[in-house]
Amino acid sequence: MASSETATTYISGLIRVLNKIDDDQVAPVLSVLDDALERRARIFVIGNGGSAATASHMCSDLGIGLKRRGLANFDIWSLADNIAVSTALSNDLSYEDVFAAQLEGLLRPSDVLIAFSASGNSPNIIGAVRLANQVGATVVGCTGFDGGLLLKLADVSFHVETPIGAYGIVEDAHLVLNHILYNHYAQR
Repeated sequence: MASSETATTYISGLIRVLNKIDDDQVAPVLSVLDDALERRARIFVIGNGGSAATASHMCSDLGIGLKRRGLANFDIWSLADNIAVSTALSNDLSYEDVFAAQLEGLLRPSDVLIAFSASGNSPNIIGAVRLANQVGATVVGCTGFDGGLLLKLADVSFHVETPIGAYGIVEDAHLVLNHILYNHYAQR
């Protein structure tokens, strides 16, 4: 396949997924964030690989970007940002526990956990989500493919249905969600 065909194919697939995003899918996420903002609830964001970068980007945009401009003051934290903590927990416990161990004893029922996972089946994501469910915190699951277990365990879902293995498309769509959320609060 020629390089121009590769780009056209990818962009066409991304456009198909993005065209399926509508207010009905975004509104419940905004509702959770509005409530968290009003109550000054803490928001923890998790993800692996590219989704970890999306978690960090979300914290930068919703935390620092909005706060610095005097638009909103979210108490938002990415649990993937501290490499020392992540590697210590992975080494001492297991990578499967890297997020749940950070939340254990810290997560409160009033808190929100936003979980990014293309497959919806990453064991470390599911472990943290199960802990959040036990504590009674609100879980926002951002998934792709068929949604996996995260789609079933989340209180609110932002799901982009894609072929299994379309990680880039899913990650792109999740980043678009982040920017939709940012723009919502920036235009208020």
